Amino acid sequence: MDKPVDRPPVATGARDPMFQPRYSEIATFMRAPLVRDPAEVDIALIGVPFDGGVTNRAGARHGPREIRNMSTLMRSIHHVTKVNPYDLCRVGDLGDVAFSRIYEIERCLDDIADFYARVHHAGAVPLSAGGDHAITLPIFRAIAAERPVGMVHIDAHTDTWDEFLGSKYMHGSPFRRAVEEGLLDPKRTIQIGIRGAQNSDEGWTFSLETGMRVVFMEEFTKLGVDAVIAEARRVVGAGPTYVSFDVDGLDPVYAPGTGTPEVGGLTTIEAQALLRGLRGLDLVGGDVVEVAPPFDPSGNTALVGATMMYEILCLLAEAVAKRRGA
Repeated sequence: MDKPVDRPPVATGARDPMFQPRYSEIATFMRAPLVRDPAEVDIALIGVPFDGGVTNRAGARHGPREIRNMSTLMRSIHHVTKVNPYDLCRVGDLGDVAFSRIYEIERCLDDIADFYARVHHAGAVPLSAGGDHAITLPIFRAIAAERPVGMVHIDAHTDTWDEFLGSKYMHGSPFRRAVEEGLLDPKRTIQIGIRGAQNSDEGWTFSLETGMRVVFMEEFTKLGVDAVIAEARRVVGAGPTYVSFDVDGLDPVYAPGTGTPEVGGLTTIEAQALLRGLRGLDLVGGDVVEVAPPFDPSGNTALVGATMMYEILCLLAEAVAKRRGA
């Protein structure tokens, strides 16, 4: 049985759902209060139910809803770091991005950018559940318009293709577009877990030629988690940094519910250790993407997504609190 601890609720006058039975209450991310005004929170949990940019199996549109459901299993205090993000920051679920023309990819990206611009201008830090990986580009358009960000990117794929069947906007191209638009600093970007045969090497080539640090899975295995953490911290440095976690970075035995699974990936415990190693960085946002619940009836992939989202929440809460104290 969970032992109650004092935690100030965001919504005044409301009982704290964190201490209600896990099967009760409306499902929100981490059982955080549902809010509509981003000015009421320091960290905004947001769903982006969009998978119009997939090149293989659709289904990530259902990710936010199922991650919300499985995130009711998350608790407050991190068992390793002892961080309680709710003690450090006001955390709330802002709901989902709404789309005006769901069958027009570029219009959908505009809808996402508009939503996140409102969040950014209110001073809230976004933590998102996708959706396919195309969603990160419009998030960058909102939060990196003033200056480019660095990135820790965990994924089986570099997502730096140019185009697919005539489209430049899909889940395999967001970081090429972000570099071209001056939103992502490639020299402060590390891509971890890359693997799998491709029909073209253009993605790997673009990442390497623009200065991204690409850690293929074989190198990750050889170096080990601690050495890769040190490399990630070296690459991103002290500047503003975003964490993007694609669940296909994990081996599909841990996350089968995803659109483009690649055998031979990270374990869940390696991924958790990797994220925890980012403590103290100047983190300005994060996302967990490509959870496709229809391909995993067990719900385990959504649980993995919720768990990684909680790990990133703890990182962001410390970063926000540190900036506030400074």
